[in-house]
Amino acid sequence: MDEIIRKTYVTRMPDKAGAFLVAARIITEYGGNIVRVNYNKAVDLHTLFIEVNARPDRHERIAAELKQCGYMPEALPDERILMIVLRLPDVPGSAAPALEVISRHGVNISYISAQADGSPWQDFKMGLLIENTDEMSQLVEELSDICQLQILDYEVTDRLLDGTVFYVTFANEMRQILSLDQAQTRKVLIYSNRVMQLLDEQKKSPIQTFDYIRRFARFVRDRKGDGFRADQTVIPLAEDLTLRVIEPPCGSNISILEHRGELLFVDTGFACYREEMLTLLRQTYPGFDDMPRQAFITHADLDHVGLMDLFDQVFMSADCC
Repeated sequence: MDEIIRKTYVTRMPDKAGAFLVAARIITEYGGNIVRVNYNKAVDLHTLFIEVNARPDRHERIAAELKQCGYMPEALPDERILMIVLRLPDVPGSAAPALEVISRHGVNISYISAQADGSPWQDFKMGLLIENTDEMSQLVEELSDICQLQILDYEVTDRLLDGTVFYVTFANEMRQILSLDQAQTRKVLIYSNRVMQLLDEQKKSPIQTFDYIRRFARFVRDRKGDGFRADQTVIPLAEDLTLRVIEPPCGSNISILEHRGELLFVDTGFACYREEMLTLLRQTYPGFDDMPRQAFITHADLDHVGLMDLFDQVFMSADCC
């Protein structure tokens, strides 16, 4: 018995009632099972992605019938269409750098739409016809370096490009969650790529790791500024010696020994709460900025070393380095 394989058909259909029904009947006639359909009329009136499970010989017949009725564009077998949105300033010439990048990579634009809406930005929706997915991965990274890039949910089967789509989309999510500028988003993009490579080398799925980062980013965002709350416990240890334990909302506890106007910190917390912790410390210890301060770092994880630059001296074991 022939193996059932999955194939994605990139079809071009007329914008009229019953157009999809024609394709569905062809696929059903030859024993194909439609497992996924992608269509966004606001982005492209005609392009419809249909994912089908069928035997190889049936796929040949389906493709021939779709082509005969005019639903299959004349394109190379390995071509794909990637739909993207570029957010550009609404000023003359803002699209030129992105268009130059696309032209330099020899990529054809199959669809483009943009309209001013009175805001300082314009969203350029584009369909890019992909012939070389290795080239396309580099293109996506270069466009992300120029402006905010959103990749719409259309099927691209090449593994390398799928990885690029994944971490570019993730970087864009981080931009939205944390209100990052272009330079900060670029850093997220670079480090996401490195994480993807490490996980790939270990043959691990990136979904769980990136989902944790995404949830942590939302957690931190919601607990900054007015949302910041830290529990405090004060324990007198001896005459003129007090231990204070500060517990920020994300863990990263800080212990502070105060002795006759001098402070010794055991660990220093996350850098993401720097401003909130400085405000708290200045309220807790009047004259904090002028007090002698030292820190002892138990180990060099990010949740222990975030405020190290505030101290006159920092102590740690050689194993921390």
